[in-house]
Amino acid sequence: MLENITRAQLKSMTLKELLALSEEIREKITSTVLENGGHLSSNLGAVELSVALNFVFDFPHDKLVFDVGHQCYAHKLLTGRYKAFNTLRKKGGISGFPKREESEFDFYNVGHAGTSVSAALGIAKARDIKGENFNVIALIGDGSFNNGLIYEAFNSLRLLNTRILLIINDNGMSIAPTVGSMHEYLQLLSENDERKQKNARNSSIFGRFGFAYDGVYDGNDLEKMICKLQEVKERLKTESVILHVVTKKGKGYSFCEENPEMTHGISGGNSAETEYSQVLGSTLINLAEKDERIVAVTAAMTSSLGLSEFFGRYPERSVDVGICEEHATILCASMATQGLKPYYAVYSTFLQRSYDEIVIDICSQNLPVTLCVDRAGVSGADGETHQGVFDLSFLSSVPNLTIAVPKDVKEFENMLLFSADFNAPLAIRYPRSGRNLYGSHDKIVCGKWEKLLSGDGKYAVLACGERAITLAYKAAEILSEKNIRPTVINARFVKPLDRDMLDGLNDKFIITVEDNALIGGFGSLINGYFADKNGGKIIKNFAYSDKFIPQGGVSELMEDLGLSADALADYIIENEN
Repeated sequence: MLENITRAQLKSMTLKELLALSEEIREKITSTVLENGGHLSSNLGAVELSVALNFVFDFPHDKLVFDVGHQCYAHKLLTGRYKAFNTLRKKGGISGFPKREESEFDFYNVGHAGTSVSAALGIAKARDIKGENFNVIALIGDGSFNNGLIYEAFNSLRLLNTRILLIINDNGMSIAPTVGSMHEYLQLLSENDERKQKNARNSSIFGRFGFAYDGVYDGNDLEKMICKLQEVKERLKTESVILHVVTKKGKGYSFCEENPEMTHGISGGNSAETEYSQVLGSTLINLAEKDERIVAVTAAMTSSLGLSEFFGRYPERSVDVGICEEHATILCASMATQGLKPYYAVYSTFLQRSYDEIVIDICSQNLPVTLCVDRAGVSGADGETHQGVFDLSFLSSVPNLTIAVPKDVKEFENMLLFSADFNAPLAIRYPRSGRNLYGSHDKIVCGKWEKLLSGDGKYAVLACGERAITLAYKAAEILSEKNIRPTVINARFVKPLDRDMLDGLNDKFIITVEDNALIGGFGSLINGYFADKNGGKIIKNFAYSDKFIPQGGVSELMEDLGLSADALADYIIENEN
């Protein structure tokens, strides 16, 4: 049924047929995500909502804007992408997020939380200015509804004098369980029908912004969803509406229903590797046992960042602020002013949202906050919005900030131990998973690098981070067959640079390797360092060029983008001739 369904056929279906269609969608999502990886439980919970939206509204004439996009799979299946769905999140396949380049049914590219209301208002205002007539719907989860950008958009609804439908998909979760006062408020509103009078009284806060409030407190009841959306569609002719829809995350798959946090994101793992987040959690627990100043902070990603056990052990020193990255950053800065030692764990891609607060609140005050930057470098299948390839670039220009990049999970542990007594801003960036690769681990000294392989004095490879060092080692193995021995250096501090080691390099060729964009990154810093020196050095940078990186496997993307052991070895061989 789903494979060849047309828009006209969908809209002519009976309720019984739509229910069968919903189950087919659920089965397709489950089988595909278990094979390819992706966001499982959030999409399963939104199936009936997606079917109802596509049944009632006239996409692509009407416009649907997702927030983040963790709930978009059913929408993709209903809008002509069934045959390509097995390519979900694969290189060259369909994206795990809404993407305008992919389909006319994807109206706005997303991937980070809190953008949907602003985007919907902008589309609606453009509609009004152009004299067009269509509906604009923003679909947001209750986790994203905590994000401060939402309320900036709310403040401008009356000013813009336009109309949108805002659907809150309330499943009580973001990646972790939703926290905060707004979550408690939504819970109050979503209680059973006997509380309707109380609901009406309490929902008036939305009226202050210019929204009428309504709700469907069983959003997995397809018939109720269709009826309510048909009613709301008429109301949109005269007013903006918030529709509060309560759904079950993981609906229809018992393991997901019972483990919504564990099954939010599914990915294939490598049993030989250790997640850096595990090392973060265990090391912080050990440090906290001896140091009462240590506090762990996260923005709605406690388990993903390895902090669940810390939160259980030290609840009074654990803070989950919800999807509010800027707030988390200022919270860390302010706690540091009072003598605490905050560790803010955050994905690289989400740290971008806190840039102003890093500059002004942490670094301009020179406060001892440690940023634990997870998923740094190419992150793979989530695509452009989630590749963590900009953090070295946007952090390296900030005064007072030290930036460290471990060569493996053991060195990461040592860097965390070093951080406990480091009385200034520090960022440690690392990929999702890695290994304990090297037998020897020098004591961490701020700004000091480590020579891993001694070469023949012609080529020095400055490698930054585990992935880069792994490539350098593999290239050295290839080159050894041609009797070429490059020096390999673990450039574990991007800032400050190890000037003593740089000044002592007699090698003619300086080669930098990093899992980051070239512009502003480690290679750029090395280029700048040697720019005013008359040493006759030839510098080659292996880093990512000035473009957004699509989805795909980490290794295949790195190779496509010019970061491979073969490419590194080939460059050196070419310069031997």
